[in-house]
Amino acid sequence: MDDASALYIGLISGTSADSIDAALIGFSRGVPQLQASHAHPWPEDLRSRMLALAQGEGALDLDAFGRLDVQIGHCFADAATQLLERSGTPAAAVRAIGSHGQTLRHRPTGEYPFTLQLGDPSVIAERCGIDVVADFRRADVAAGGQGAPLLPALHAMLLARPGHARVVLNLGGIANITALGADGSVFGFDTGPANGLLDAWCLRQRGEPFDRAGAYAASGRVDAGLLDALLADPYFALPPPKSTGREYFHLDWLAARAPRATLDPADVQATLLELTARSIASAIARHAPQAQEVLACGGGVHNNALMHRLGELLAPRVLLGTSRYGIDPDFLEATAFAWLARQRLLGLPGNLPTVTGARGPRVLGAIYSAPAARPA
Repeated sequence: MDDASALYIGLISGTSADSIDAALIGFSRGVPQLQASHAHPWPEDLRSRMLALAQGEGALDLDAFGRLDVQIGHCFADAATQLLERSGTPAAAVRAIGSHGQTLRHRPTGEYPFTLQLGDPSVIAERCGIDVVADFRRADVAAGGQGAPLLPALHAMLLARPGHARVVLNLGGIANITALGADGSVFGFDTGPANGLLDAWCLRQRGEPFDRAGAYAASGRVDAGLLDALLADPYFALPPPKSTGREYFHLDWLAARAPRATLDPADVQATLLELTARSIASAIARHAPQAQEVLACGGGVHNNALMHRLGELLAPRVLLGTSRYGIDPDFLEATAFAWLARQRLLGLPGNLPTVTGARGPRVLGAIYSAPAARPA
């Protein structure tokens, strides 16, 4: 297949596991262009189990671990097949699927650093009849890197402008920034929690999976004592490179710093929103002081209360959604994993050592071949 005309699919379920985002991507002169997209819902019982495991609740024996890996793989395959059906795209037109998988653990430091994503790529390849590239993070971790974030290289390709200093802000379950310097420099890191804690608290208190438009947080008041206790966590003061996830920032982490049972739940939600906004604004002020614009993507762009507060704290910088530059903020991550799949097939690096701290550029991902005869 001529790669210049080939399509790729990117699949990602982020820290919040709110859906499996699927993006059909074409490439013109190597630049990805979104052709079609689909947000595929998780079965609620499976989502609840994954989130609990991701934050250290419960345990899996090896049999349960194997079954979960395959079950998640089938859900990713469902997302890809739905995208193909809805866009009217034959599987034969797709060169490869880049599948991130679902992160259950991310421990990039310590004696034996590791990162763990589930979603059996062989199941996806078999079901879809398309080669799959997966397991993108471990090569970077093996090279001494954080394995995350992996989006900055694509952010630089799509959004860097010579002579302009700007930041790309991804508001997923965890927030991360990409600092694009006016001189062409690129670096980035995870700043801390974004939607993950907000969603988890909203679900526990109201039975709703997320705080629609931030209305629940807007109904409460920030508790200064709780906010100070949360911001005192050592992670926020760590220098980059650094990355984190739900296994660190979860409700037990919150409970350990909020011993007072008298706090109104809405005030806790307001404080968590302030934590997200303050930690992001502080990271940008400290590590990207020359930035004139902050371009936001990810599910958090739909949280009006969060975007409003970020706008206040980031001023005089301008806060915009990436849609202002023609990039769908909901599918930029999925686009990145389609791009990473293409990089792997071309034998090109996918990481940025200035971001992850790896010892050098690495070709990321492993290839899982589809059956020789594609399914009808």
